[in-house]
Amino acid sequence: MASGKYASMSSAPNGASRFVLPILRELHGYRFSTLRADSFAGATVALVSIPQTIGFALIVGIPPQIVLYAAIVGVFFTALFSSSRHLVAGPTTSISIILASTIHTLDGRFGALEIVVVLALLIGAIQVAAGLVKLGTLNRFISRSVIIGYTTGVALLIATGQVNNLLGVARAQGTDFFTIVAHLWNNVWAVSVHPPSILVGMGTLVFLLVISRLFPRWPGGLLALILFGILSAVLNLGGMDVRLIRDIGEIIPALPTFGRGAIPLDIWLLIPHLMSAAIAIAILGMLETVSLGKAIAVSSGQKINANQEIIGLGFGNMMSSLFGTMPGSASFVRTAANFQSGGKTQVSAVLSSFIVAAIIMLFARYANFIPIPTLAAMLIFIAVRMINTEQIMIAVTSTRSDALVFGATFLSTLFLRLDTAIYVGVGFSLVLFLRKAATPHLVEYGFTETGNLSELDSADQRQNEQISIIHVEGELFFGAAELFQDQIRYIAQDEGIRVFILRLKNARHIDATSIVALQQLLDFLNRSDRHLLISGINDEIERVLVNSGFMKKIGRENVFRAEQNPTMSTKRALLRASHMLQTRSPDIRIFYDRVRKGGTEGPKLQEKSGPIDFQI
Repeated sequence: MASGKYASMSSAPNGASRFVLPILRELHGYRFSTLRADSFAGATVALVSIPQTIGFALIVGIPPQIVLYAAIVGVFFTALFSSSRHLVAGPTTSISIILASTIHTLDGRFGALEIVVVLALLIGAIQVAAGLVKLGTLNRFISRSVIIGYTTGVALLIATGQVNNLLGVARAQGTDFFTIVAHLWNNVWAVSVHPPSILVGMGTLVFLLVISRLFPRWPGGLLALILFGILSAVLNLGGMDVRLIRDIGEIIPALPTFGRGAIPLDIWLLIPHLMSAAIAIAILGMLETVSLGKAIAVSSGQKINANQEIIGLGFGNMMSSLFGTMPGSASFVRTAANFQSGGKTQVSAVLSSFIVAAIIMLFARYANFIPIPTLAAMLIFIAVRMINTEQIMIAVTSTRSDALVFGATFLSTLFLRLDTAIYVGVGFSLVLFLRKAATPHLVEYGFTETGNLSELDSADQRQNEQISIIHVEGELFFGAAELFQDQIRYIAQDEGIRVFILRLKNARHIDATSIVALQQLLDFLNRSDRHLLISGINDEIERVLVNSGFMKKIGRENVFRAEQNPTMSTKRALLRASHMLQTRSPDIRIFYDRVRKGGTEGPKLQEKSGPIDFQI
């Protein structure tokens, strides 16, 4: 087995570096017992994949054969580049419903399949680029409430969107929740439903519920397709006007071929219209893949490379485009099936793609008898199980920010375009994060009788009324700069203070906006013949002060670096302040640490009174 690194680079004989597929590392020392375990897991994944992927064709609105090809091509090429031994990619519910929404919003000048193929190429290219520039940690900056809200909204859309197929009525003209519900209500109110379709759909739901309760490890979806496919052929449900798979696109015994993605050149004119959806799907796919990869790695004990996972997903989507099929993402259900079935390496996912191909070649013609109401019931069953009430309660009750993010994402998913919903959720998440981060904490400090810095309750406690020590803690990036400046200017309104010492020991991420705020503060003080000193700076802050030219403007003698003794830089700033004020003694007792020579008892606190003097 491979050792835990998946950098995919190794030394070539000529000294250069060469790329090595992660799966090849796993094949080193590969044994028959491992192959047996991977084969069983691969077969399980294939049996779970087939009913799901056929159902996704109903969501996207493209022939089932094309979606089945995605379970072959996307899974195969993603597995080659994936560092995770258990992750299985391919068509997913969330990706399918965004594709359906995108297809619906276009004017119909191009076919659904052509749009899907172009999107797959764009999404794959975005994901590969993101992996190469190390954006694998992107999920750390997106609130989990966004994913929970989006998943819940998508589940509700899928469930309501398939009720029409279960009732045997026409599809709604829109993809938003309000349009779907209004369409269903009108048909039910007018009794424009099809009883045989309802009977088949409800029968499928009951069957799935019974299997999930009594035999939870059985492939209930596959069994439902087989059972109701046989009933359809025996009872001639097609003759009763029950829609079958063949009515939306016949499945034939044929394999995907390279170059099927060749499309008219003028479709590339659609790229500006597709780019928003492509970016949204790419981001969602990366979030799902990295999150699921890390979650399964916790159980398996494997260390994964998040950037490698994104590259693998992107390459799989690009190849899906070239083979003329739809993009995908990491699938929770198929990944869990792979892990729980005992898969050992990426070979299990590769084998699952071959098994799907074999099933298509052997049994494709029989799949055409599967009733559409059965697929609709299966998708409704999956959608309901996607709604995690425990996670929803955590998102709603943990903090007000989480509740707002969840609510905004959930409602946007129901009533806006799905790519827009992702942007709304991510935007809310980042705005609330920046709001929290952009609040620096400013407190006036003074030295106590024991020589320690502590917060002053009032200005009367200053040991020298002309000197104010302002301790700054928190972020000082652009989002916090204005508040930082306003708070400092408010304190600076006290004209009795002649010297301000900004203690930046615990300030972080200073940037150009903060430098401008400091410069304006310096100019403001200089106009009234007052002074600004800075203490406790680290290497990062010093570099920004020097590069921006502010160090030269304030004067290096007025800036004091942090030292091992946490208060020493501020004490040095106090000494400088006393010189600026031309006072012999600023009425402050300064304590400092002196280590006994040759002793092991540690520092001893010494006191000097009168004129400030430091002994280091």
